[in-house]
Amino acid sequence: MRTRRAGSGKATVAARSGGRPSKAEAEQLAHRIEDAAADLFFSLGYGATTIEAVAKRARVSKRTLYDRFEDKPALFSAVVHRTINRMRPPADVPLLRGNNLKSILSGLADLIMHAALSPRAIALHRLIVAESSRFPDLAAVVNNQGASEEAIGLIAGLLEREAPREKLKLGDATFAARQFLYMLVTVPQRRAMGLGTAMTSAEVDAWVRDTINLFINGCRGWDRSHR
Repeated sequence: MRTRRAGSGKATVAARSGGRPSKAEAEQLAHRIEDAAADLFFSLGYGATTIEAVAKRARVSKRTLYDRFEDKPALFSAVVHRTINRMRPPADVPLLRGNNLKSILSGLADLIMHAALSPRAIALHRLIVAESSRFPDLAAVVNNQGASEEAIGLIAGLLEREAPREKLKLGDATFAARQFLYMLVTVPQRRAMGLGTAMTSAEVDAWVRDTINLFINGCRGWDRSHR
């Protein structure tokens, strides 16, 4: 029969109930606060959301919240970061797959559209459109997360790599990549936000296909013999 050390059970209880939280527990708490804040930001707007309301929804004290987030802008930045990270494809999903530019862009476009038309992405963009005139820094917070720039850099590198084989006349690959991203996302996303009728899945698929065809043919340049 094993002998328990005196006081070991009390020490364990004390560590669990009043000790410093583990890294995993601290991370879970931060995520709980961020999720509560996201729900309020997206439903009420940035201006109407208060730290008090977030703390209450997350079931924490204001002091606990302020221990982790300096102020409301810092909390919003964390919400944007978490929202964008949730839209990224899993790490084991290849971003560039296919045997030619059209098939590679098609696979990448599917990933981009899945993220851009997700409910949280639409809620975030609706919030920025509604509140950016009163809070100009909100758009900068989103831009600083760099998700769009990452996609543009990825597409630009792909275009430069495939330019000789596909006979592309790029000029500036980054400019071309930026235009492709805007062509692909802008209209479907605006319609999903309520600025028009939201596209069906079949309409989104057709939009992606037609956008890729137009983009590739445009990058190849106009054939003067067809004038």
